[in-house]
Amino acid sequence: MFREEFEKWNRYKKLDEELRLELNAMDEETKKDAFYKSVEFATAGMRGIIGAGTNRMNKYTIRKANYGFGMYLVKKYKGELERGVVIAHDNRHKSVEFSKESACVLASLGIKSYIFESLRPTPELSFAVRRLGAIGGIVVTASHNPAAYNGYKIYDEDGCQYVPRMADKVIENVNEIENVFNIDYMDYEEALSKGLIEIIGEEIDREYLEAVDTVQLNQDLDKNLKVVFTPLHGTSAKIGLIALERNGYDVIPVIEQLEPDPDFSTVKSPNPESKEAFAMAIEYGKKHKADILIATDPDADRLGVAVRHNGEYILLTGNQTGAILVDYILRTRKNQGTLPTKGKVFDTVVTSGLGAAIAKSYGMEVESTLTGFKFIGEKAKQIEDTEYEFMFGYEESYGYVIKDFVRDKDSIQALLLISEVANLSKRRGLTLYDYLIDLYEKHGFYKEDLVNIVLEGAEGEERIKEIIEYFRANKPTRILDLRVFKTEDYLTRTRYFEKHTNEIDLPISNVLKFVLEDGSWFVLRPSGTEPKLKIYIGVVGKTLEDSLSKNKEIKEAVLKIIDRV
Repeated sequence: MFREEFEKWNRYKKLDEELRLELNAMDEETKKDAFYKSVEFATAGMRGIIGAGTNRMNKYTIRKANYGFGMYLVKKYKGELERGVVIAHDNRHKSVEFSKESACVLASLGIKSYIFESLRPTPELSFAVRRLGAIGGIVVTASHNPAAYNGYKIYDEDGCQYVPRMADKVIENVNEIENVFNIDYMDYEEALSKGLIEIIGEEIDREYLEAVDTVQLNQDLDKNLKVVFTPLHGTSAKIGLIALERNGYDVIPVIEQLEPDPDFSTVKSPNPESKEAFAMAIEYGKKHKADILIATDPDADRLGVAVRHNGEYILLTGNQTGAILVDYILRTRKNQGTLPTKGKVFDTVVTSGLGAAIAKSYGMEVESTLTGFKFIGEKAKQIEDTEYEFMFGYEESYGYVIKDFVRDKDSIQALLLISEVANLSKRRGLTLYDYLIDLYEKHGFYKEDLVNIVLEGAEGEERIKEIIEYFRANKPTRILDLRVFKTEDYLTRTRYFEKHTNEIDLPISNVLKFVLEDGSWFVLRPSGTEPKLKIYIGVVGKTLEDSLSKNKEIKEAVLKIIDRV
């Protein structure tokens, strides 16, 4: 099968020369990986290695995706295509080219595009879709993946990533395309001259930043906080700095990482979940005695935070930062007399229980979605104009949204509010770490861990399926000396509890969650963006040492089962 696809590409006489050279250099193993399947939509859109092939990101696979998206829009928004689609991109290789290719395919279908003049954060794209009254949005980005990758995410008219029931219809259109080389597209300059492409920029920046300012709850307090900020070569270099500086913070940017370098040459990984991503920021922090370090990923939807505590920098996890923000928002609004009687906090099925415990202590409802911020964005839309107020949404993978004028993760909102929490804490002689320990002492010592098992290529994909299917068919009844009292299978949408079953009211997803009798849990799910099997572990203990020990033991027990599969 893959050889047939390879030959189709090889026979195409007008193939892009760069891709032709790559085809000519392929060995058999490379051919298989590049052509054994088509790059596909997953948790966060379409993402893959840049290069030649059906399983790669290139101008032809981008055109194919845009044709599928465009045909969906033509059917759904007949007579409204002039409302347009907003397109943004990050700093990666081919991002500008893929953005223009997207607009050119849409133009051939009579759909207008608004293209940002230069790279912009993903959350600003979400904001712009609603601000401009567009029918959709596109971001060309591979988020925090390595430099070899690029990607493509699509948004609905509410600025939310497409959820499965919508993405499936786009995929149906994509799968109807028989020849990827015959997709119509309009010349870029022609589309510009016909008004089917419009360039946008500074006005949207200004309005977005004004909206971001409103997430602050104590905006007028004097600022006595020194912040080191790095965009990790990505899209927040301008917007993130402005957001902090205009609100009075003393910001020291990591100069070397302000450059939109597609090779991310100063970092091992442009992922704020990784300690290595903070290496240069920590150097700056020590030099300037900064109170906190802030890093955003390349498309600026994720935020990582490190805090100086007792002279050392401690990296907070996404769960920890989220818990601090949940508490600060609810505590402050309660003190200000603005806490609603009916408010909702949203997290995911792999998020720590700490944030939920905090939210419930303030009388808020908590709802968990599948992994993928599109599901939180969808929930925000569903409670719009109801008796409920959206209070906060977050996931363990360093994504947060405070106000839902953005329906996706928003590191710009988050960096401004976490700086406010740090500033207020410093005025009281405390750090963010002190704040976290106080939460642990009140609600329990929660500890989470994530194991990523990298399994690449077709064989790796099969291995991931094999492991998950083993756990599905051979559900463990005990882990260590703890009974597994509940299993949640999101593929069959079934919850197994004692001898009973009930339906899980969430979309289908190949995810398994096992809950132990003491409240500890672990989850297995294939990554939607990288060739990895993800294993999440969560526990709560009476002390920090207790929770660390318990988490380690459960992790080792689960990995032993995987080794036997």
